[in-house]
Order: sequence, then structure tokens, then C-alpha cells
Amino acid sequence: MDRIGPSPTQRQGQHWEEAAARFLRQHGLELVATNVRNPLGEIDLIMRDGPCLVFVEVRQRESARFGGAAASITPAKQARLLRAAEAYLCRLAEEPPCRFDAILIEGGRIEWLKNMLEM
Repeated sequence: MDRIGPSPTQRQGQHWEEAAARFLRQHGLELVATNVRNPLGEIDLIMRDGPCLVFVEVRQRESARFGGAAASITPAKQARLLRAAEAYLCRLAEEPPCRFDAILIEGGRIEWLKNMLEM
């Protein structure tokens, strides 16, 4: 039987991505796009912070056990984020200044990690 709609895990991820977008908008960022997919990877949120384009990875964990949300952004994940962002930027007429941020959610608490990796 075919499953219709997102799985419970996908719904939970969507919930936290929406919470992260609200949090960032409350801090003055403007939402540009969500769940941008290309063959090289996926970017959870793309925001604008003044002239800067911000690629945001949202990670949620119930606790810090096993390293928590930050530890789940592995070097392999970072490489996929960079490739996905580069593919997105290639579609733009002009490349704006950019940065990579992470929204880390543990036990319902949100932490904003700016400039988590360099392009």
C-alpha cells in the first residue's frame, strides 16, 4: 500500500523547520526559501540577513546524548551543504555575500549557531 503524505518523522522535521524560520524572522531575518533540493543536497532554509544570504541547517535532537544536534552535522553533511549552496548560487545573476548558520534544537530549546562553516 502506498503511503500518502509525510511520515511522522518528516512531519516532526517540518515542525522544527517552521519553528526555526519563525525564530529567525523574530530576529530580523527574511525567509527566501524552504527545503531547496538539488541533486547535490538539500538546504533546509534560505534566509536573508540584510545583504547576506544565509543557508540554514536545522537539527533537532531530544538530548545532548551522543553529541546532540551540533554533532549530527558531520563533515560529510557539511560537504553536501556546501555543494547544494554552490548549485543554488549558480542560478543567481549575482552572488551575494553568504554564510552558513545552524539552528540547533535540543529538548525544545533553540540555539542559533552563526557562521558554522566557511564557503
